[in-house]
Amino acid sequence: MPGPPRVHTDPSTAHGRRPSCQWPVAWASLRKMAVLLCLLSSTSLSPSQGQARIPLETVKLWADTFGRDLYDTVTKYSGSLLLQKKYKDVEPGLKIKEVDGLELVKKFSEDMETMLRRKVEAVQSLVEAAEEADLNHEFNESLVFDYYNSVLINEKDESGAYVELGAEFVLEANAHFSNLMVNTTLSSVQLPTNVYNKDPDILNGIYMSEALNSVFVENFQRDPTLTWQYFGSSTGFFRIYPGIKWTPDENGVITFDCRNRGWYIQAATSPKDIVILVDTSGSMKGLRMTIAKHTVSTILDTLGENDFVNIIAYNDYIHYIEPCFKGILVQADRDNREHFKQLVDELMVKGVGVVDRALSEAFQILQQFQEVRRGSLCNQAIMLITDGAVEDYEPVFQKYNWPDRKVRVFTYLIGREVSFADRLKWIACNNKGYYTQISTLADAQENVMEYLHVLSRPMVINHDHDVTWTEAYMDSKAQSLTLLTTVAMPVFSKKNETRSHGILLGVVGSDVALRELMKLAPRYKLGVHGYAFLNTNNGYILSHPDLRPLYWEGKKLKPKPNYNSVDLSEVEWEDQAGTLRTAMINRETGSLSMDVKVPLDRGVRRLRERTGVQSQEAASLGVVLSRGHGEYILLGNTSVEEGLHDLLHPDLSLAGDWIYCLTDIDPDHRKLSQLEAVVRFLKGQDPALECDEELLQEVLFDAVVTAPMEAYWTALALNISDESERVVDMAFLGTRAGLLRSSLFVGSEKVSDKQFLTPADDASMFTLDHFPLWYRQAAEQPPGNMVFNLRSVEGQGNPHRELRDGDQQMGAGDKKESVGVQMRVEFLQRTFWSATRQVGTRDLDCFVIDGNGFILISERAQEMGRFLGEVDGALVTQLLGMGVFSQVTMYDYQAMCKPPTHHPSASRPLASVRAGLRWVLSSRLLLEWSAWGSWHADNRAEAHKHKKQDVLQPCDTAYPVFVHQTAVQEANGIIECGACQKTFVMQQIPKSNLLLLVTDPTCDCSVSTLTASSAHNASVKCDRMRSQKLRRRPDTCHAFHPEENAQDCGGTSDTSASHPLLLLPLCAWVLPPRLLQ
Repeated sequence: MPGPPRVHTDPSTAHGRRPSCQWPVAWASLRKMAVLLCLLSSTSLSPSQGQARIPLETVKLWADTFGRDLYDTVTKYSGSLLLQKKYKDVEPGLKIKEVDGLELVKKFSEDMETMLRRKVEAVQSLVEAAEEADLNHEFNESLVFDYYNSVLINEKDESGAYVELGAEFVLEANAHFSNLMVNTTLSSVQLPTNVYNKDPDILNGIYMSEALNSVFVENFQRDPTLTWQYFGSSTGFFRIYPGIKWTPDENGVITFDCRNRGWYIQAATSPKDIVILVDTSGSMKGLRMTIAKHTVSTILDTLGENDFVNIIAYNDYIHYIEPCFKGILVQADRDNREHFKQLVDELMVKGVGVVDRALSEAFQILQQFQEVRRGSLCNQAIMLITDGAVEDYEPVFQKYNWPDRKVRVFTYLIGREVSFADRLKWIACNNKGYYTQISTLADAQENVMEYLHVLSRPMVINHDHDVTWTEAYMDSKAQSLTLLTTVAMPVFSKKNETRSHGILLGVVGSDVALRELMKLAPRYKLGVHGYAFLNTNNGYILSHPDLRPLYWEGKKLKPKPNYNSVDLSEVEWEDQAGTLRTAMINRETGSLSMDVKVPLDRGVRRLRERTGVQSQEAASLGVVLSRGHGEYILLGNTSVEEGLHDLLHPDLSLAGDWIYCLTDIDPDHRKLSQLEAVVRFLKGQDPALECDEELLQEVLFDAVVTAPMEAYWTALALNISDESERVVDMAFLGTRAGLLRSSLFVGSEKVSDKQFLTPADDASMFTLDHFPLWYRQAAEQPPGNMVFNLRSVEGQGNPHRELRDGDQQMGAGDKKESVGVQMRVEFLQRTFWSATRQVGTRDLDCFVIDGNGFILISERAQEMGRFLGEVDGALVTQLLGMGVFSQVTMYDYQAMCKPPTHHPSASRPLASVRAGLRWVLSSRLLLEWSAWGSWHADNRAEAHKHKKQDVLQPCDTAYPVFVHQTAVQEANGIIECGACQKTFVMQQIPKSNLLLLVTDPTCDCSVSTLTASSAHNASVKCDRMRSQKLRRRPDTCHAFHPEENAQDCGGTSDTSASHPLLLLPLCAWVLPPRLLQ
């Protein structure tokens, strides 16, 4: 076996017979391959025996000839030279506008603040109406009242009559509400399955809240951008506007409970530090332990990112259910809550319960966090979950909590036995807490909610209506995967007779789609690599182009467990010192610069970023501009008449997600596409339309300058008479203003990649989050250079390829436009063969690779698209050592991985690195199932077979990206592999991002492979979850009030579910609630 390769350069010029790349038989199976803007095929030299010397001048001749042929073809079919001339002709008349980053972020922030202020005003009007209605309502124990039950509306019995609470309720599809069937004149009422819909408290609350109907409608008329408005009652019903029909799950159960939503919990209480003590002694076995686990899970569901928590199990001794969290509190974000739930499910019972040591440990943790000013610095509480307490626990309270009683203690008696009820009630009542007994699974929800009512008392007595903005969460009401934030406010009883009890009536709220909010930061003003982002007071991302909240589980798209607790430092990870994060958390305004690495397809580009920061109450806004991109806007002088004529060409479209004109305010405008709205505005047909005139000026200018391309492409297509001459499927161009033109040279049924430039291929389109991938890649090349990009086209019989080429016009330091073609792979094969066939024969391997080391041409078809290091690791090692390539480490803190089956720090071969490099390729996150998995389709199919066993978990990964150093245009050397030597020559292909590699295949160095290690392991995860990063606490805290009635602390009565609910099968209650926040 040969030893490890030794590498060195070959200083001499190689001599010998000139080699040739013969037409490989392997290409016969690839005739259906396609190429987009820059696709390359493969070819290789015919094999022979003996070690070959590779003539440098021959390789350079091949590279020059191949590059020239490609350039001539691409420029001919793309029309890039014509377009370049058109821009050159109008350049003297261009106006250059410099972009002021600070002014930009200030303007965006003001627009967002105006929008958010309108949402707050709508919620405030709901609060006033609800409190006034309650003040004027007298409770009626025998009230009979029919209302629109969201589940029962429009339901009929066997006789055809409407069922009780199911009257006719007109529903119509509404585009503003995700095309759902809604009623914009009335609200409807939803109740969880465990809440009896005729309970007197429920009926009185619903009757009182009818007063909100008119306010809902008035708010929506005043601000047509409002989405869902709602009132969540403390008794469990949920009034939502517009009215909607609610559908139970497959088990007939409604698990949605408004009191478990983040917006309700955060508005109803101040931040809190919670220690949960769970009795795991032998007496807790069986159903008691099942109820206890469900109770813990329910408590966890009431916590949010402003809260801190830990869980201690106790019997003869105490143990933290997560040893990593010993002695501390951790932030109760979604990631940590879900982690705790998994650990709670694994609890086992044994021994005898000794509660005093557990209580002492809990008090010590809370005391230490208070002393060092960590945690919430507001409410502190201990949750004691047990079936009894027998030992002397009073000394613990005397030592740690009396006389001030700064820590509330809430007790939950598990089971039907009442022997210890008095003791547990005494504990709660003497520590400003609340006692409840939970005897069935159905009891947990209502009894856990009591502690929220206690914690809300000080705020209610003070009548402090704090405005709360939530973290990002998924829209469960619309049953979609849209990210939202909610503005919420508490609703109190203002009756004097109940003042000391501090009665919380519920919470009102309204949703704000983060996507709509980010439309106020227009992409065209930020440049090709610019973007805007929002984060919360905790440093968590609300909106960011690199936030990837979803992943594929088999064929189903699902939210990641930690989708709304992604920290700013995990997407802006070059901010190692935390300067950017600290500034945003502290609500500072200003700018800073830093070097960043921007993923582009399989590669990476180093950029100099300039970030502006502006803060407001709801969130902090950051705007990023990259040096050389987005610093200037070019404005042309074009008449409306001329531009409008060219704007109506059938080959032209505009970015559908961009706001050229506001179409979401007037209902009559919502049916208009952006292009239709622009045309109506320019023709003066609709004075009510509001449009971005600066953007329209850019669009008109681009439409006029690019108009000749339609005639050019049409004439070219008509002149192609022979099918064999059709080497290009499509030509296209895009401009910074979001204008897109395209033209087919073949019938649409013959286009190789039918998804390209359609919404099905998000990466190829202008979207709210990004410019097209091909546009971004082209923007990184010198004007006139080609960018070739190889990618798989899913859903085809054979793997297809796309070839992309970009050509930009320089204007005042900013790229203006990009053109490209989708080519046929057979043409590239012929072109490469034509460039190399004119010389003699010799055993050599030819590879054409892109600037990130991926193979585009090889004699062996199966190597196309693979990373060169998988085929020849020794060669890549040599190229790295010579400085031809550099290796850049990238990080992904949002990956989803299979649980490790071996030591997590074990190395993995470079052959599996490819998938890790491509995670940025598709917005569909095709590779989220494995950060290091293979790209091959057969492996994906195998993954589907075992998806039940391969449960994915969030993980942090590091992966390498290899980048060609463009200053090195040629190189050659020798690699010593044991008893033989391997020679190679590298030559850059002119005007492209391609390299030609010619190697001697007679010396086998394949035993040498590069390796890459995953950066995720148990210690890294522990450190991340324990981390106490800088955060800004909410501005207010309501922990205690002197008028609070502390003796309202629960009773010994069994508060089991209403009799009709006891008929529900037990399985309905052990199903985990599908809570999205």
